[in-house]
Amino acid sequence: MKPVLLALMFLSDDHCAQLSQSFDLIYAPDAAQAAAAIATYGPRITCVLTIGSTGLSAAQIDALPQLALICALGAGYENIAVQHAKARGIVVANGAGTNDDCVADHAWGLLIAAVRGIPKLDQLTRDGVWRTALPLPPNVSHRRLGIIGLGTIGKKIAQRALGFEMEVGYHNRSARTDVPHRYFADVTALAEWADFLVVATPGGAGTHHMVKAAVLNALGPRGYVVNIARGSVIDTQALAQALKDGRVAGAGLDVYESEPAPPAELLDLDSVVLTPHVAGWSPEAVQASVDRFVENARRHFAGEAPVSPV
Repeated sequence: MKPVLLALMFLSDDHCAQLSQSFDLIYAPDAAQAAAAIATYGPRITCVLTIGSTGLSAAQIDALPQLALICALGAGYENIAVQHAKARGIVVANGAGTNDDCVADHAWGLLIAAVRGIPKLDQLTRDGVWRTALPLPPNVSHRRLGIIGLGTIGKKIAQRALGFEMEVGYHNRSARTDVPHRYFADVTALAEWADFLVVATPGGAGTHHMVKAAVLNALGPRGYVVNIARGSVIDTQALAQALKDGRVAGAGLDVYESEPAPPAELLDLDSVVLTPHVAGWSPEAVQASVDRFVENARRHFAGEAPVSPV
C-alpha cells in the first residue's frame, strides 16, 4: 500500500504524476482545499509535503493522527510547527541544497537589474529615448556587498561576488570560521559598510522586520537592497518611504509581505524591480527539489534517516 501524501503547494501535472507513482496523492494547493482535504482524509494521511511560507500548523498536525513525515519542498520551513511535530515523533525534513544555485543566480539578476536600471532602460529604449538623455547608471563591480544570512545560499551569492571583484561582508547569528569575508555582529553596521545589501536569511519571528528604517538609513541614498529570502524580513512600509524620500537608491525583491498579492506600496516606484517569488524556480531546481522529497520519503518509510533532516 502506498503512503498517503498531502501536498500543500503548487505542483505541475508532471510532478503530480511523478509523486503518484510512489504515493496516494492528495493535492491541495490552497488553504480552502487543504482544510477540506484534512477534514476528509485526515485519518489516512501519513506524509505532508509543504513549503516554508505555507507550513503546517500544530492544529493541522493534530488533525492527522497517522502523520509520520513532514517535508518542506525547499530549504525554508519557518511556518512548520517543527517542535510540535518532533514532540509527536514525526520526522521533519527539507530540500536544502536543491535550489541554491538558482536562488543565487536570481539574486544577482535582481541586483544588476536594480543597480543598472535595466527594466526602466528597456522601457525607455522602446519609447525611443537614447542614452544621451539619461543619467549614467552606477557600476556593480568593485563595490561592497553585505549579505544577511551566510548559509548555503548566502555563500553562493558571496562566491559570485568575487567575479565582480567585490568586498563581501555578512551578518549571521555568529561568525563562520570557513569563509574569509568580514563578519558584522550588527545588521545596521553591515548596512552602513555596504553599498548593496542582500537578504538571504530564513524567515520567521526571529528575523521579522530585521531590515527596518534604521538599517535602510544606514545603507544610504546610494545603496540598494535585494531580498530573495522571505518578505517578512524587510519592513515594506519603511522601504517604500525610504525609496520615496531618496534615502535608499533602489531595491530588487523576489519576496514581499503581501504575497501572493504584489506590494501595493512599491508598484509605482520605478526604482524597484519585482519578481513573483521565482528565485528558486527553474526546471532543474524544482525537479531536484521534488526528487529530494521522494528520496527523503523513501528513506523514512524504509526505516532510514532522510537526506536532509530539520
